[in-house]
Amino acid sequence: MRPKTLCLIICSLLVVISCREKEAANAPPPPPDITVVVTQAQEVPIYQEFVGQIYGFKDIAIRARVEGFLEEIHFKEGSRITKDTLLYTLESQQYEAAVAAKMSGVAEAKTMLAKAESDLNRIRPLARQKAVSQSDLDAAVAQYEAAISSVKAAEANLRAAKIQLSYTKIYSPLNGIIGKTKAKVGDFVGRSPNPVILNTVSRIDTILVQFFITETQYLLLARRYLSRNDSANQDREEAHLELILADGSLYEHKGKADFIDRQVDPTTGAMLIQASFPNPDELLRPGQFARVKTKVTVVKDGILIPQRCVTELQGLYSVYVVDDRNKVEQKQVKAGPKVKQFWLILEGLKPGEKVVYEGLQKVKSGAIVNPIVKEIALPNDEGK
Repeated sequence: MRPKTLCLIICSLLVVISCREKEAANAPPPPPDITVVVTQAQEVPIYQEFVGQIYGFKDIAIRARVEGFLEEIHFKEGSRITKDTLLYTLESQQYEAAVAAKMSGVAEAKTMLAKAESDLNRIRPLARQKAVSQSDLDAAVAQYEAAISSVKAAEANLRAAKIQLSYTKIYSPLNGIIGKTKAKVGDFVGRSPNPVILNTVSRIDTILVQFFITETQYLLLARRYLSRNDSANQDREEAHLELILADGSLYEHKGKADFIDRQVDPTTGAMLIQASFPNPDELLRPGQFARVKTKVTVVKDGILIPQRCVTELQGLYSVYVVDDRNKVEQKQVKAGPKVKQFWLILEGLKPGEKVVYEGLQKVKSGAIVNPIVKEIALPNDEGK
């Protein structure tokens, strides 16, 4: 081949390559890959949590009903005790002396009664024979009846003294767990400023949780309760109360509301609710704090999307949606409550739409993208 011909071929190749590179440089870039999630309609239960405090099913304060020095403590603090277990003993000498004095008073009154009865028995036949006046008989009868009343009064005083003496021994009013004593041996108890409440015994096989709801929440729950006509559903709903403990764990036993206060507190606008939960293992103790979780409503055909999909600007919420032509469109939506890491969308989205999940900074209205669907596990009916 002649050098001149070879040179022409090389030049032609260079021209072709240059033209192709120029065309490639001027060609538009391919659409970016954008991760999207596909919306789907489902029933979305809405749960509400309230901070509550735990109490024993019965929390009975142990008090000294008479004054005196504490002589002995008969229990181990924090232990389980049974009903009628002896807990405290107070000094009893002065009360024993009072009982002895009242017993003496009873004996004296009975002696006076015996004398009055003897006098009456002696005067009554004489009065029938007109040997004594009627006034003497009336006086003897009055003396006898007064002696009977004196015996009854003396016996009542004796019973009162014995009751006071019995208060020097303090017994447990129920089966339960007793706490730390607030008085030690040698303390003078039964009168302020020394401890009036010596201890507390709690029954905790069932626990009570008290919490407050707002007036608005009360109206919502009350209307929902009144709208239910099926008593079986009502029972099931009433039992659907869950307890979230301080460590974030869900308590295994469900509870039910058993008390609603009669009024809304005008100073706070809140209403007291009390719920009871079984506590067979006695895991829960009075004084703990926990969160009560309850279902307040169910949204039919609700749409949940991850919170990261939603953009908020000055109180307005919007999402980016990819249509059937892979074109991005920004939509205004109405956001409802949050459910875990999702947001409930009340208006603005329909089932089957593709919502931008990742790469929000790469998209804008009108852009063409290559959507890649990401599978997202939605919460189930238990909100998990």
